[in-house]
Amino acid sequence: MKKYIYLFTLILVASLVKAQNIPFDKKIFKERKDEFKEAKKNLDAGNELFEIFPMSYIDRNEGNYINRKMAYREALPLLFKANKFNPNNSELNYKIGRCYLMNAVYKEESIPHFLKALKLNPNVSPNIQYHLGIGYHLTMDFDKAIAAFTKYKTTLVSKNPAELEDVNKRIEECKTGKKLVIKPERVFIDNFGSPVNGKYPEYGAIISADESIMMFTSRRNTSTGADKMEEGQTDYSEDIYITKKEDGKWTSPENMGSQINTDGHDATTAVSPDAQSMIIYKDVKGDGGLYECKLEGNVWSKPKKMNKFINTKYHESSASYSNDGKTLYFVTNKPGGFGQHDMYVTNWDEATQDWGEAKNLGPAINTKHNEEAVLIHPDGKTLYFSSQGHNTMGNYDIFKSTLKDDGSWSKPENMGYPINTVDDDVFFVINASGRRGYYSSFKEDGHGEKDIYMITFIGPEKPAQLSSEDNLLASVAKPVTEKIIEKKIDALTKRITILKGVISDEKTLKPVEAFLELIDIDENKTLATFKSNKTTGKYLVSLPSGKNYGLIVRKESYLFHSENFNISDSAAYQEVEKDIGLKKIEVGSIIVLKNIFYDYNKATLRDASKNELVRLVKLLTENPTIKIELSAHTDSRGGNAYNQKLSEERAQSCVDYLIKNGIASDRLVSKGYGETRLIKSDADIAKLKFKDEKEEAHQENRRTEFKIIAK
Repeated sequence: MKKYIYLFTLILVASLVKAQNIPFDKKIFKERKDEFKEAKKNLDAGNELFEIFPMSYIDRNEGNYINRKMAYREALPLLFKANKFNPNNSELNYKIGRCYLMNAVYKEESIPHFLKALKLNPNVSPNIQYHLGIGYHLTMDFDKAIAAFTKYKTTLVSKNPAELEDVNKRIEECKTGKKLVIKPERVFIDNFGSPVNGKYPEYGAIISADESIMMFTSRRNTSTGADKMEEGQTDYSEDIYITKKEDGKWTSPENMGSQINTDGHDATTAVSPDAQSMIIYKDVKGDGGLYECKLEGNVWSKPKKMNKFINTKYHESSASYSNDGKTLYFVTNKPGGFGQHDMYVTNWDEATQDWGEAKNLGPAINTKHNEEAVLIHPDGKTLYFSSQGHNTMGNYDIFKSTLKDDGSWSKPENMGYPINTVDDDVFFVINASGRRGYYSSFKEDGHGEKDIYMITFIGPEKPAQLSSEDNLLASVAKPVTEKIIEKKIDALTKRITILKGVISDEKTLKPVEAFLELIDIDENKTLATFKSNKTTGKYLVSLPSGKNYGLIVRKESYLFHSENFNISDSAAYQEVEKDIGLKKIEVGSIIVLKNIFYDYNKATLRDASKNELVRLVKLLTENPTIKIELSAHTDSRGGNAYNQKLSEERAQSCVDYLIKNGIASDRLVSKGYGETRLIKSDADIAKLKFKDEKEEAHQENRRTEFKIIAK
């Protein structure tokens, strides 16, 4: 019996000793002098770093956040060594927990240290419940987090209203997190993998509208200036890298070189839909701002600081081009906003050939908290951004808002879990179809400190009998060469057409740099102007659904080329490849005028035709010696005599317009060919299976052309 009492006493004493708060006192460790001396040295060094930023609560707008994070990162291994010597010191466990909260990868390790600190000394720190709450929040243990925050509020003696507001906000974030986690979004989130992700951090991915080019930021040993770093230093500066999709695979990333990257920090911000312009972030003199680069052939221009309406003496951190290149959204913390960092918009000024005065997007979008990482989708209507405000589930969440017909923005919508997490979710980009997105994150399956991840949106669950995923993918993949065929849109896919291709000399097939003008046919106005790449001839234009577009391609010493794309408001996302061969101004060259329209079964020119005819007037004026035959053609439906007469009258209508606008009649020949020169024969049309395809073939036959007959 005495034996059992003795064992019980030993266990009880051991448990009491284990729960006892043991100070770092050399009297207690007099038998371990040398070990104590080393542990105390580490403790003092760690405490010195920790006490630089001993803040009682985490101010998310605090400018020294990064510096505090670095100080805590350096303090952690020192404090950990001290803890290994004496694991039963409450204050040390509390500080280690605080350091772990600032660690990107091991935040969950904070909780056992906070719990131990509380067990050793419930009064170790008046704010330990606050930081324990953050630990539970970051590990998505929302109920325990709410309990800890609530308990902290009952003991809060601080008169700082910002601290109370912060605690209340964190409680609301936990409540939001509970709701979002219960009903997760139907997405796949996959590590983008090699060759893009490696052992170094990769983040800030930006993509072209057709998802063929990606730029991103990384801190690698190949960064510019890495060779000038001190031995053992591994905190490489930020550089911008580029990868391209070739034959369905991404190429090995390449550093964009000294023309773009410097010894300092250079980071991705925005790329235009056609990947011919790029905005990067540079911090030259502590005045972090936005710089623009242009792709000239295969060479990027040196970054040029953007104007005073965008860059200020404050901090400009991100930007995004609109689909037409005429609008720019950006983020700045200059005074006069609704919070710290706000989103602004500026429009291109044709008169000054620069960006105009910027306007705040207003309180519907901007909050009293931080907004960051703005992105306007190529559809021109959907705005994506990260925010610490609105209904976040923790720190920055990704939101989206839609531009309404009256020019206002819809209430921002949280993108949901698992896209958003309890940590910072920023720099989200999405492809033109709306089916794939990219962002950076720390995850267990990561290759390095931070990796780029791909989000695949699979949409709401549908009954099996209504599933048409295979048909949808097949229809998206099928190219349409002339007129856009309307396809029923599904709820997930964006309403936009990506038109891309190569512009070349029709005879030599060599790429040419040409000017492209996008026109709203119905309103007879220019929407945007672009240039094809002078080395590759490539071009890309984003066409939101719901307009009748005209595309005019011009190059000096060549005839202009026109295309028409009438896209229904309900047309689904598709990519249309259209290579364009430009014809030299020489005898025999024939051009189809795609944007000439007549009233039904009449020769009367519609107002929408005027834009095309104005260009023809300009061509004839600039080349005063050339003579042309202007001809009209019908399809094979209807009587021969009727078609012949209609084509002659239509051709004459065009000639009359040219004469009325100053072109001499002896330079013009009017000719109607009726149905005698079909592009698609009746036999070819009969072989087509679908009504839309047959109608498209007839449309191709109905055309207006001009041919140079003398020069």
